[in-house]
Amino acid sequence: MSLKQWTANNLKGDIYIWMVVCLLSLFGILAVYSSTGTLAFAKQSGNTEFYLLKQVGMLLVGLFIMWLSHLLDFRYYSRLSQILLVIAIPLLLYTLFFGSNINEARRWITLPLIGLSFQTSDLAKLAIIMFIARFLSKRQEEIYNTKKTLWPIMASIIIVCGLIAPANLSTALVLFMTCMVLLFIGRIPIKSLLGLSGLAILFFAVMLAVIFYLPGQGRIQTWKVRIESFFDKSEAGGSYQNQQAKIAIAKGGIFGVGPGKSTQRNFLPSPYADFIFAIILEEYGAIGGLFLIFLYLFFLFRCILIVRKSPKAFGALLAVGLAFSLVIQAYINMGVAVNIFPVTGLPLPLVSMGGTSTLFTSLAFGIILSVSRYIEEENNDPKTQITEEVKIENN
Repeated sequence: MSLKQWTANNLKGDIYIWMVVCLLSLFGILAVYSSTGTLAFAKQSGNTEFYLLKQVGMLLVGLFIMWLSHLLDFRYYSRLSQILLVIAIPLLLYTLFFGSNINEARRWITLPLIGLSFQTSDLAKLAIIMFIARFLSKRQEEIYNTKKTLWPIMASIIIVCGLIAPANLSTALVLFMTCMVLLFIGRIPIKSLLGLSGLAILFFAVMLAVIFYLPGQGRIQTWKVRIESFFDKSEAGGSYQNQQAKIAIAKGGIFGVGPGKSTQRNFLPSPYADFIFAIILEEYGAIGGLFLIFLYLFFLFRCILIVRKSPKAFGALLAVGLAFSLVIQAYINMGVAVNIFPVTGLPLPLVSMGGTSTLFTSLAFGIILSVSRYIEEENNDPKTQITEEVKIENN
């Protein structure tokens, strides 16, 4: 069996999205291997292959999850979204009070027996986006009735984002932004969305006032330092991370210093996660960075095509919601590396070194491919084609 035949038999859905996944995974393997040298010497006695094998292993598991999830009919995710949301909210509450405290933030919980830790916000993001897609698709006939559509769904969004925000404000803001985009695409009246945006801006302004004018500690102090460092544009200003990232970008230039030849990986905090894009710019230059930007943009374009072709409102909203979530996160991570945004801590999907975040990202890709597979099978179904021909003749 040729590679083309094997691909056609086993990888359903949009083949271009599969190609994007493979290219992003390759970028991740190369960048993580290059950027974890210092970490390997600090924690693994110089075994630089440890994190390479770990990244490859997580990506392989992620690809398997992606493959399994894309085989499941996307309509099953409608009911699953309710179950996941019911599970996610108590987990967020548990994490907020009893989660593992790392860097003054409770984001992780450790699963008993196996000892695996994961961020409950990753599960919550997936659950709320799937739930919104389900809710909006079922309320299209009542979409202008704010009491039956807008307020119930906003209650869910506020609960989830509110529980994520204390330990992971950046994730909560990105998720809220994604939900607003999904509500707009789901035909919620613009007047209502503008009102919500105004309330969100007012809330954000009050929160900034609390951060800057009231004595704070813990996460509040962290947010204050990050915002102050971002707006300090003096020559010696900016955070240590931003300064080292700028040096990495300057060294990379147009063509980069070459794979594995980064020097800033030894000075830049978290070069394998939050600032991995700076390492990519140093080693592969502006050309490599633009290619990575193009991959995420091309992925979004393919998902928009899925939306246009989807005969089901739920499939369209599900695909576009998950796509925007991944792409917005990717561009914010890149924006942090080039000092467009304050430091956030958001990983670069499928590229940053990650554990369970890679698995949830893979699941999101798999669900999008499931919608694409359904459309592909509908278009290739002779019964569907005959029905369409009859409709055309009748018209």
